[in-house]
Amino acid sequence: MTTTTTNLETATALDTAALVRSGQISAVEACQAAIERIEAKNAPLNAVVVKDYDRALLAAKAIDESRTADDARPFLGVPMTVKEANDVAGLPTTWGFEMFANFQPQEDAPPIARLKAAGAVILGKTNVPVGLTDWQSVNPVYGRTVNPYDPSRTPGGSSGGSAAALASGMVPLELGSDIGGSIRFPSNFCGVWGHKPTYGIVPLKGYNPPGTDGVDSPLAVVGPMARSAADLSAALEVVAGPLNEGWKLDLPAARHHTLKDFSVLVLGSEDLPPVDDAVAGPIEALAGELEKVGVQVHRRMPGLPDFASVHKEYMQLLNTAVTRGTPQARPIDAHTYLSLLDAQLNLQRQWANIFRDVDVVLSPAFSTAAFPHMDEPDWGKRSLTVNGQAVPYASQLMWAGLATYPGLPSTAVPLARTSDGLPTGMQVVGNLYEDRTTLAFAEMVQEEGLSA
Repeated sequence: MTTTTTNLETATALDTAALVRSGQISAVEACQAAIERIEAKNAPLNAVVVKDYDRALLAAKAIDESRTADDARPFLGVPMTVKEANDVAGLPTTWGFEMFANFQPQEDAPPIARLKAAGAVILGKTNVPVGLTDWQSVNPVYGRTVNPYDPSRTPGGSSGGSAAALASGMVPLELGSDIGGSIRFPSNFCGVWGHKPTYGIVPLKGYNPPGTDGVDSPLAVVGPMARSAADLSAALEVVAGPLNEGWKLDLPAARHHTLKDFSVLVLGSEDLPPVDDAVAGPIEALAGELEKVGVQVHRRMPGLPDFASVHKEYMQLLNTAVTRGTPQARPIDAHTYLSLLDAQLNLQRQWANIFRDVDVVLSPAFSTAAFPHMDEPDWGKRSLTVNGQAVPYASQLMWAGLATYPGLPSTAVPLARTSDGLPTGMQVVGNLYEDRTTLAFAEMVQEEGLSA
């Protein structure tokens, strides 16, 4: 390999692209190095479950042949993997269902095509739970993925393989998805960065249960995961935007360009699930550091939603989305569905009022660090341990729904390690379409050395 002072195992996606652009390394060298890392690291983790090395090397060679010194492709020659649920032409999309083990779409999902056009090289796919419906990543097609920090624990789900591949240094960039915390929770468990975009700004075409096609899910999003906040911002600029020419996406600029100008609301666990001290402590410590640099920090705010009531509505809409087409489904009627959409709109307006007084909201992404693997299939029989007390497993959907039900952007930020060495973090929630504000805040937190 060409000599370089940059360690590709820890380099960000943008750093890797800069090396390729300058000619310090070739795209083929970057690709081959990532393949070697996957082959060296993946066996005990089982994060990368579909490998596409031959086509990746051909794509990297084509990039080297077309590269110029001023090549504008932001991810020029960057090797990456993508969550298994995203369609890549010629690779299986199973969603963890054994019956679809041989299903191969013949067209790239639009976000995949956009990443390729931006210079990214797709090496393969990463693991998911069955039907993308757990915070673990295990299924009968590919088996179980484990946490790089502790193999007895989950890497999260449903983008668990994505987070594990990033955290272990296999790749610098991933494409995940989120409807019930599936980007934010794995990011929290594996100490990486993730962004749940505003609903609707990234196309969902090519992100459907195998062999199906239809309207977009009312809550689901596809979004980037990475080892730096800046990579998230660059990736969102690539994958966001309409499929049709009749309209264009015009996201507002970030509200502020310096950290001290921000005003933040820190949500605790009042009317929300209890939070383990190992998670709450670093968020409160960050709030104190933010105050020191001039950030206006609020811990209470009038007009907040009734979280318990909102959660019930979110669960109705979520269950409608994730059980569609299953034999045991108990669908709501059309009028109830429309009423939930009315409630969603009212919630968006309520949050818009909050965001007149604050720029972003900080909250836990999950109440605990990564939990031990669970084989019990019934969520009602599962529990998590928070400060020595058992809490219902499904309670964590309240943290997911905080941003998911109103469709708000949320950026997962790693903050600290527990006494056992497990990562913990937070989510940064912003107003509708203000993705650049949550991402800018996350970047500044990282630049100031306040993240893990």
